[in-house]
Amino acid sequence: MTDLNSKTPQSGPQHLSGESRPPLTPGLHVVATPIGNLRDITLRALDVLTGADRILAEDTRQTRKLLEAYNITAKLTALHDHNEAGRIPQVLAWLAQGQRVALVSDAGTPLVSDPGFKLVRETVAAGYDVFPLPGASAVLAGLVKSGLPSDKFLFAGFLPAKSAARRRDLEALKTIPATLIFFETGPRIHACLTEMAEILGEREVVLTRELTKRYEEARYGAFDELIESVTLDPPRGELVVLIGPPKIDTSWNTSQVQAGLREVLSDLGVKRASAEIAEMSGWPKRDVYAVALSLKETADK
Repeated sequence: MTDLNSKTPQSGPQHLSGESRPPLTPGLHVVATPIGNLRDITLRALDVLTGADRILAEDTRQTRKLLEAYNITAKLTALHDHNEAGRIPQVLAWLAQGQRVALVSDAGTPLVSDPGFKLVRETVAAGYDVFPLPGASAVLAGLVKSGLPSDKFLFAGFLPAKSAARRRDLEALKTIPATLIFFETGPRIHACLTEMAEILGEREVVLTRELTKRYEEARYGAFDELIESVTLDPPRGELVVLIGPPKIDTSWNTSQVQAGLREVLSDLGVKRASAEIAEMSGWPKRDVYAVALSLKETADK
């Protein structure tokens, strides 16, 4: 949510010296907005919000606060989970008329655990242009703050509220060799961490909240440490939960390395397959590469 306690801008959109505002192209403009600090808005986003014929907002009251902070007057229309399907034909009609339509969520990048996916899909299918405007993202901000591996990560959104479904989803994710990122709420975080610890095993864990706001917070540790932390000091609001990748299994034997390479060699090629299997197996990359070359030479004969 937007942090109205942040220093609020008093002037309208500003532009780089000597830079003129380009005309806004008709189509659907998907605009990222601040996740907390109002100043985390891009110049291009301000241009689009100023020049759009209308703005589709998850919560028009929340978006109006952002527009008022930058002295932007625009037609606001609600588009949320409960009315998206019914709103799509109207939006497509506006696009058919050559209108410039902007889509925003309450905070961050639309479609990321927010409404808009169905609209964008139908817009593409109807042949109209979709313009993504990158900007603030709680997922990426949390990843940067966490200090966890960022070369591979998987965003899994909100886990199911019911324990059985949550456990099923966690079981499907436990072997993925990447940092896992979730959204979660304060009231559910204790139960969520407890089940994560049971299913995912020993991992590095980071909880972040209030990202970019005045009281930004991060808690670092293992599952048992963070379970104790949220028990003694329950966090409020929404959190970004980041889980480090599983510990590398260094017990692979030659047969397992060969089997792993055979599964991916034809799709990835020798170099990429070797790198992937080396990371999974704990073997030195040069040794896996030698095995991969041998397998390829045998297959080519």
